[in-house]
Amino acid sequence: MTDTPLPSSDNAADITTEGSSELDETVHEPRLWRDDGWTARVIKNEDDEGWAVAMIKDGEAEPALVGPWTMGRNKKDPKPLDTSAFNTLVKTASEVLRRHEQQLRAQLHKEVRVSSADGNDELDITLDIVPDEIEPYALLTALDLFGAQLAQVQVAPNFKLSKASAVAWVENEFRRPG
Repeated sequence: MTDTPLPSSDNAADITTEGSSELDETVHEPRLWRDDGWTARVIKNEDDEGWAVAMIKDGEAEPALVGPWTMGRNKKDPKPLDTSAFNTLVKTASEVLRRHEQQLRAQLHKEVRVSSADGNDELDITLDIVPDEIEPYALLTALDLFGAQLAQVQVAPNFKLSKASAVAWVENEFRRPG
């Protein structure tokens, strides 16, 4: 799928691949553009007779975006990459990454607002899941309306934050639930 040369035993430092540290080099070729922290590579679509383009952010192993690519005038070869197409691809791939980060944040961060135990103030109760591969956990935190932390405890990553569970935690003087 790639046309990257294989390393030779005596000159492996000359190799440039997606994972290499040599990615700051700008490349503007018909099927490979590397610029502004992104690499666009036009590849043969394995499922079709057409072509696809993969957009890879520097430092990432997987493409942020893979999509169909336009055929050239001869209806056989791919249309060459150009500045306009590359800029559009960067914008689209960046948006895909931004939406992915927002979705991940929504899965790992929850927040509810409840009244304090005396009912005079409102508190923001947050749950932030730390997806550690070995021992995942979550932090349950109480903040006043100015953002000052009042309490924080570690809870199981599957702790369900709701208004009811937050109120119970506040009423229990911020002792660890469960």
